[in-house]
Amino acid sequence: MTTTRVRKAILPVAGLGTRVLPAVKAIPKEMLPIVDRPVIEYAVDEAREAGIEEFIFVTARGKASIEDHFDRAPALEATLEGRGRKAELESVRNSTLTDGNVTFTRQHTPRGLGHAVWCARHAVGDEPFGVILPDDLIQAPRPCLGQLIEAYERVGGNVVAAVDVPREHTNRYGVLDVTSDDGRLAAAKGMVEKPDPEHAPSTLSIIGRYVLDPAVMRQLDRQAPGRGDEIQLTDAIAATIGDVPLHGLRFDGRRFDCGNKAGYVEAILAFALEHPETADATRALLQTYAARRAS
Repeated sequence: MTTTRVRKAILPVAGLGTRVLPAVKAIPKEMLPIVDRPVIEYAVDEAREAGIEEFIFVTARGKASIEDHFDRAPALEATLEGRGRKAELESVRNSTLTDGNVTFTRQHTPRGLGHAVWCARHAVGDEPFGVILPDDLIQAPRPCLGQLIEAYERVGGNVVAAVDVPREHTNRYGVLDVTSDDGRLAAAKGMVEKPDPEHAPSTLSIIGRYVLDPAVMRQLDRQAPGRGDEIQLTDAIAATIGDVPLHGLRFDGRRFDCGNKAGYVEAILAFALEHPETADATRALLQTYAARRAS
């Protein structure tokens, strides 16, 4: 199948993060650290490793520190260089996005994820695009978005990251109405936003990674409100079925919901156990606490 290459990714970062208050009272939730980097940097690194060339951040008031984080910091870099702090200097420079390949646009009114994605329409243009929700932090051997792009290059249309959840949790997710499933890639004829468990068409649920056909953006142009009187991205995707295919991909990797306290703590532990500077100390701490609880 011939497909247009996915070059752009939207990162919606306008949300308030009310589930982790008061930690995010004065800073964006996307700037909360996971070991030694903010959550948002992991999302950007995933996109870069997947081959994304243009990054479109959909922000809101109070999110300026995200833009600053990916900008140059000449005074800091000069200080680190003068002190011979090569590792720290490299880490600071690696967090900088290249001139001309980053766009920041505002979502002035919180009207749902679909509306946030629509706010990036002019930067995306008429081509396929990725969407990364930074709250969903994914630890994977290959970038999750890259896995979706590979699937998109085979089947085209819309490809979403999906996980199997307990049926009683389907009311937390968009859920796929599956027609065929090979255990990794599932074709779907529809999707339902946060269905009650007894009405859920399956338990295969969408998490925060998407590769979307430009037809989705054209549906978002209609500004049709859905559940909660918000503009739902899942509604726009569902409206394209029949014109373009929809698939859910069970990706290789572990997903952590950093939008809630327990998921955030779990992410810190998981990444600390993989970090060369913190792995041994974290493992020892966990063993110590486990022994205390057992005694």
